[in-house]
Amino acid sequence: MGPTELAPRLRHRIDIEALQSSIDSETNEQGAPEWLTVRGSEEPDPFPAAIEAIAGRDFLAASADQAGVTTRITMRRWDGVIAVGMRARDVTTGLVYDIKAVLPDPTLRHHVRLMCETGVNDG
Repeated sequence: MGPTELAPRLRHRIDIEALQSSIDSETNEQGAPEWLTVRGSEEPDPFPAAIEAIAGRDFLAASADQAGVTTRITMRRWDGVIAVGMRARDVTTGLVYDIKAVLPDPTLRHHVRLMCETGVNDG
């Protein structure tokens, strides 16, 4: 799928976030980790993306009903680092998607697919 074919599908806007801890410069103590947006200076706005739920499941965990949804997020290739353990946040709805796998476009290298899960952990 070339960049012109992908453009109409990218109707969502996402931020990529990483869990980072700050260090207090006066006490040299590590602060509580927080989710911070990861973006280079050349990307001032959230990334255009296509978000598609592809599977859902219900299960019992610790005597509480939980639901998990596997989601595929497609976005244009970005030269920054996106890795498992990071998350994507839909800036319109506020929904959070835990990134479980990063799949590059195997042919033309125009886009990347993020396999995510939401509704179970931080997502």
